[in-house]
Amino acid sequence: MGTKLIIIVALVLGGIAIAQLMRLYELSSKMSKSDESEVGTRDNNLNGRLMLGFMAFLFLGFIWLMMEFGWTGRGEAASVHGKAYDWLLDLNFWIIIIVFFLTNALLFVFAFKYTKKPGVKAFYFPHNNKLEMIWTIVPAVVLAVIIILGLRTWNDITADSGKDAINVELFSKQFDWTARYAGDDNILGKFDYKLTTDANELALMTTATIDTAIASMESGVNGIKTIESKLNDPSLIMVPEERAKMVEDLSRKQRLIRLLYQMREKHNSKIDASAYDDVIQKDTLYLCENQPYEFTFRAKDVIHSAYFPHFRAQMNTVPGVVTRFKFTPDISTKSMREKKNDPAFNYVLMCNKICGGAHYKMKMIVVVLPKGEYDSWMNSKKGPGSFKSIFQPVVEAPAPAVEPATADSTAVAPVV
Repeated sequence: MGTKLIIIVALVLGGIAIAQLMRLYELSSKMSKSDESEVGTRDNNLNGRLMLGFMAFLFLGFIWLMMEFGWTGRGEAASVHGKAYDWLLDLNFWIIIIVFFLTNALLFVFAFKYTKKPGVKAFYFPHNNKLEMIWTIVPAVVLAVIIILGLRTWNDITADSGKDAINVELFSKQFDWTARYAGDDNILGKFDYKLTTDANELALMTTATIDTAIASMESGVNGIKTIESKLNDPSLIMVPEERAKMVEDLSRKQRLIRLLYQMREKHNSKIDASAYDDVIQKDTLYLCENQPYEFTFRAKDVIHSAYFPHFRAQMNTVPGVVTRFKFTPDISTKSMREKKNDPAFNYVLMCNKICGGAHYKMKMIVVVLPKGEYDSWMNSKKGPGSFKSIFQPVVEAPAPAVEPATADSTAVAPVV
């Protein structure tokens, strides 16, 4: 209590002291008959010289930072389109730097040159058509050049990848990445979210995965039969809210099972091969040097963003939407380690969206190999790493039953 009282007293006394000092300053100004708004010639000249000094400090500091830490800190681009991207970014930086030096030099030099002088009235004019044209047309032309070059680069980056590109899918979920390489046919197997199970995380579509999804939906631990059994059990006591939630879950699964049966009826088993030869890869993404790639992206839960900083590539991954981009890595991991003199260097795939509490963990090492080494790695993965070797049906496929779909059933969702 005593400490608080001392603090309060000190604050009150401090306020009184400040008020008295302000009063003293006002009285001294009146006695000297000086106007507070008047600044003397000496002070004006000092401020002008300080402006020049600050300009020199600002420019020298900027130049030193550029020499000490590099141009932008991006490092060398490791993809073909990344070099065009960096050229365009460098052009923008040069324009910005030139404008920065020019405008600040005019600002500080004019502040020094045109300090107030006794008996000299400042010259000004309210309007000048020539100046208006200059600072309207020049920025417009510069922006037009930047925009046109930017659109040309963007169109090249987002254009079709070509027939020689290898198709790779990156599947994102909280909080990891899974890569899926197209097999020998270079066609990624189809998928449908309704086929998602513990054994088929990527929801790939084959005859076996459809049958497994149907069996799991009907007879699984939380399947339709289990829910119906609980709802019809007179000995099982549930509060109204719990029963309502269970009824809603049952209704949703009944709609899904109808869609799954329709999917099975329309499914062509000939396309199973496109999924079975796909190579599934976690933890590390292996790429081939100087090989074009067509990347497609999916998200299971929330919006993520596939960010390859060294390849100058980034794309959002959105639930329910397939996104894409292409790039060609042109510097192997080994060569980049030698360039950087860093034997521990690795390319990396990161998530550039704050996608949850463990967002910081969502990254994947990327290794770029020469063609011979990449081919050896891919050949070693085609058997044990293929989807056919990974997927094992968790339950027996049910025998064909009476089609449960009704006239009011929901139409089959399009399969990408």
